Amino acid sequence: MTTEAATLFFAILAVAAQLAVVSAIALVVGGALSATLADARTALAEVVRPQAVWLACLVALVCTAGSLYLSEVADFAPCRLCWYQRYAMYPLVPLLAVAAWRRWIWVWVPGVLVATIGGTISTWHLLIERYPSLESGSCDPTNPCSLIWVRRFGYLTIPTMALSGFALIVTLLLASRPPATD
Repeated sequence: MTTEAATLFFAILAVAAQLAVVSAIALVVGGALSATLADARTALAEVVRPQAVWLACLVALVCTAGSLYLSEVADFAPCRLCWYQRYAMYPLVPLLAVAAWRRWIWVWVPGVLVATIGGTISTWHLLIERYPSLESGSCDPTNPCSLIWVRRFGYLTIPTMALSGFALIVTLLLASRPPATD
């Protein structure tokens, strides 16, 4: 697979993740305003909840494999912020895999925390890409965090793809929570 094809594949997955997250938010917000949307949200939650942690693990695994492909096969040198995002993403794979296997329903608490930290780093990285003047010298001058290796669909860069993965993981882990009892 060429780097061009791989980055297109990762970009399509990121867009799918973004659509899933936006749809989930629309169902949560719309469910508060409409009984029909509330019913749709409940029905979807019942379908997704049993597999949500496995799905979140799969997202983390694909993101991990994608980052390794970009650095080890495509030879894109990860900047300091890319490494910090990896520090947040990589541990999610074993954490979520063991939690799914052991049926640990409270994994959403540490999982959401770690994914939120990773998403925050991705957001900062995006800002540095868009506004290089924000780069305060914490990044390596020979491999700056403002360097854009990939741009797909006019807006998707590597940190945007990572943010999409973190957001979908958070969404899936929140969906994995046991339903509230009245």
